[in-house]
Amino acid sequence: MQRALHFRYWLQLGLLLLAVPQLWGQVSFEARVSKKKFGLNERLRVDFVMNENGDNFTPPKFEGFRVMGGPNQSISNSYVNGRRSFSKSFTYFLTPMRKGQLTIKQATVDIGGEQYKTTPLQVQVTEAVAMPKDPNSVEYLADQNMHLVAEVSKRNPYLNERVTVQYKLYFRNPIKISQAPREMESPKFVDFWSQNIKIPQLRIEQGSYKGEAYNVVVWRKTVLYPQKTGKLVLEPLTLNVTAELPTNRRDFFGDRIMRQVNRVVTAGELRLNVKPLPEQGKPDDFTGAVGDFNFDVLLNKKMLKASESFQARIKVSGSGNLTLFKLPKLKVPNTLEVYEPEHKEDVKTSLRGMQGTIQDTYTIVPQYQGKYPISPLTFSYFNPKTKRYEKAVSQNFVVDVFEGPLATNGNAPQSTPSNVIPTTNANFKFIKLKAQWQQMNSQPLWGTKRFYLLLISPIFLLLMMIPLRRWQQSHVPDVQFHKQKAASKRARRFLARAKKNSVNKTLFYEALEAALHNYLKSKLKIETTDFNKETIETLLRDKGVDADLSKGFVALLGNCEQARYAPSSEVQIQNDYEAAVRTITQIDRKL
Repeated sequence: MQRALHFRYWLQLGLLLLAVPQLWGQVSFEARVSKKKFGLNERLRVDFVMNENGDNFTPPKFEGFRVMGGPNQSISNSYVNGRRSFSKSFTYFLTPMRKGQLTIKQATVDIGGEQYKTTPLQVQVTEAVAMPKDPNSVEYLADQNMHLVAEVSKRNPYLNERVTVQYKLYFRNPIKISQAPREMESPKFVDFWSQNIKIPQLRIEQGSYKGEAYNVVVWRKTVLYPQKTGKLVLEPLTLNVTAELPTNRRDFFGDRIMRQVNRVVTAGELRLNVKPLPEQGKPDDFTGAVGDFNFDVLLNKKMLKASESFQARIKVSGSGNLTLFKLPKLKVPNTLEVYEPEHKEDVKTSLRGMQGTIQDTYTIVPQYQGKYPISPLTFSYFNPKTKRYEKAVSQNFVVDVFEGPLATNGNAPQSTPSNVIPTTNANFKFIKLKAQWQQMNSQPLWGTKRFYLLLISPIFLLLMMIPLRRWQQSHVPDVQFHKQKAASKRARRFLARAKKNSVNKTLFYEALEAALHNYLKSKLKIETTDFNKETIETLLRDKGVDADLSKGFVALLGNCEQARYAPSSEVQIQNDYEAAVRTITQIDRKL
């Protein structure tokens, strides 16, 4: 009995010892949140933690959240009493976009050749909560003195009536904008015809917000024409703004130390109540034109011979939804051949809406002598200024055709409409297309000196091409090497010039941008005209450069572009220079 107990003891002990290494080596990968319940105006911290080093980490899409920061990566690796402790985490900071129950979906990572997934987490978002605010903190000052506002010209427009939206960023002292803001969310303007008005350069102007003096920057101008009636939603515009504010700390000379903060500002949703066009008084020929227009029909000839052609131009000019309606159709007697019209648009869009001219030009060919009346055309449109339908009528024309065959009774000119003839080759049947060609001086080529010379000439050309090809192949690599070397030297020279001109924002960023461009030209063999975000990231990835490095390079080019439109601090200039040197050095090691 005692022997059996000893055996059972040693068996349990052995199994325990075998299980301990397995427990020590067990892989864990989990998601952790800072809180399970929080307000709509609060932030949520999410950590994805693993106890073994993994690759190919893929975060969830964070549906229902806006990513405010991250991923921030941290690694902890230590040995205590001979035991290894490892931890690697990816941290995100999120802001909820709506109330209710939201889900943090699965993240994935590859560890030891296997894929691991986190367990989905559910959080509860409540109404906005009151948060303690320090009136002296830079975050509080930024929130109180910076606003993004959407200004709409009309809240209750008619269908297809012009509406303008201007997004303006208001800020005042002590805030200084150190970088051009970055759009995080852009409105899509569903159910609207829309066009953004190009702003050549962002300017800081003086304005007022809620009766107080502010600096204002017009960020975006958009012209809208609603295509549906009822309550339509304008999606919000959200900007990430980097601002500089003074702190309570002072430097050696007694000046306040400035601090950079990133704030997210949004214009919020806007709702428009789009009214339908009135049914009372609507003409039968109304095709949806809304605006203030002029209408005319013009002929380039009123007297001509049979088989000659003339043109009739139907023209609408003015201000309104010029490209969103159809022009009236031309009506002519059935003895006139009318070809499909050529449509032209000369329309420019500004904050005053579409302005310009649209026209249809018809080509018409009479077949017989006679006098042909061109019936007047009517054009109906709704004028939102007068809030009623208006009608324009063209003048009556008579085309006199002479020196041609006389029409029979059955083909006499009539005032009935003619069908429009599609433009095909058959329209020009009077032109003889199938000609019969005959050779004038025919001499046989076979057996002549010219025949044998042409026969052997390709052999001589081939023999000459072989040494030429070999010479090109031997010299091209040297040429490419010297070009790359020269371009790389130019990049370093521009980088040194940028450092020398760090006190001048314009000269600094011009030199920095030139350095980045010349470096890529030397390494990737692409021209400046090929530069865009997608091209750069694709080429760098194909060359084995890490995604973070390629994104950093693209971000530097973006900073050079944004510096043209917004002021930059000395801190930002120094940071961009150090980032450029560091990024170029790291990419150099990869290529």
